[in-house]
Amino acid sequence: MLKYPRPGAVKTRLIPALGERRAAELHRALVRHTIAEVTRFAARHDVAVEARIAGAPDEAASRAWLGGEMAISAQGDGDLGQRMDRAAQAALADGAANVVVIGGDCPQLTAEHLAAAFATLGHADVVLGPATDGGYYLIGLRAPQPTLFQGISWGGAEVLVQTLAAARSISVKVEQLATLRDVDVPDDLAVWAETASARAAGRGGVSVIIPALNEEASLPATLSAALKAGPHEVIVVDGGSGDRTVEIARRHETIVLAAPPGRARQMNRGAAAATGEFLLFLHADTILPGGYAAHIGATLARDGVAGGAFGFALEGEFAGRRWIERMTNWRARRRQLPYGDQGIFVRREIFGQVGGFPELPIMEDYALIRRLRRLGRVVIAPAVAVTSGRRWQRRGPWRTTLLNQVVVLGYRLGVPPARLAAWYRGE
Repeated sequence: MLKYPRPGAVKTRLIPALGERRAAELHRALVRHTIAEVTRFAARHDVAVEARIAGAPDEAASRAWLGGEMAISAQGDGDLGQRMDRAAQAALADGAANVVVIGGDCPQLTAEHLAAAFATLGHADVVLGPATDGGYYLIGLRAPQPTLFQGISWGGAEVLVQTLAAARSISVKVEQLATLRDVDVPDDLAVWAETASARAAGRGGVSVIIPALNEEASLPATLSAALKAGPHEVIVVDGGSGDRTVEIARRHETIVLAAPPGRARQMNRGAAAATGEFLLFLHADTILPGGYAAHIGATLARDGVAGGAFGFALEGEFAGRRWIERMTNWRARRRQLPYGDQGIFVRREIFGQVGGFPELPIMEDYALIRRLRRLGRVVIAPAVAVTSGRRWQRRGPWRTTLLNQVVVLGYRLGVPPARLAAWYRGE
């Protein structure tokens, strides 16, 4: 049971995060995954496969989308239950001993789940594959059961419960498969990111992850520079902005997610949804150098390198700027301790291996770098990222530099991060 991949008409709950075009592309990718698993199952078993399409302009459009091998027909009118019931009854009327109906948006579905569903129908009247959102990703029948499709709140969180109640009302035996997760809302993007299909699509690509909170002034320039190098994707994770941050991010056609405020939480959220091979964590007021994607690939390809960052420069003219830049770059190169302002980058699997950013209110970048250094070197790429000098200008360059060092020292001496964050904010 598939929807034709028309932008704006599929994965509508993901459009605020992905935009219409990306949501439709994800829908296509999910369907490709499902068809690959169905084909793998069908190659080993005597089953017929039919795609029932909703929303296609005509059969030719459906055929152009799915290819010439599969049987294709229209779903017809009615709600989802009526359309599934009609499809199941048609297959059974054509002589099928059992019928299994699935959608196309469950990336965890495999040929093995389909095999389990048909095997279960050897001793049960109905088999259901529960989904984590309260629905189901699969229903299998060995006889028409129209009651199971009537009076169901399709698309709601009670679909599975209502279907089981309907089954009890007609005394049919139901068994359930493993619970899987569909991809319907932004929280589900992490499930897609873990699939082989998503990893293959992102191979060699950079996912730029930008935590943001009320960054409408800085974000346009940051996004423009990030998009110039043609990254695999740019993900803005908003922490609850009250300004135009989200609007600006969407206007630049980035992926826009939401998370509780806090850079560590926001960056971890973005990393979970990212599908690029390389992750670049970028502050919302930092401008990337030209060709940064190539620098990332070359730096992380070096033997023994666990992570990297760019050279450091400050925007604006103020007393002490050059000295701050020199000391920061010395610290980053000689001690392998870059700041988050420098755009920290790492391979996706290494980020997962070290457990991501510890969810601290401050010093999350320092803690990540220390984790990376246990696995290898942290190298500074031969290119410079330019970060806003607003903090140094607001507080004064020497006071800001001293405060940074006090916070680092306090962290190393075991001062609670919440107290350090209060010091840093001047509380």
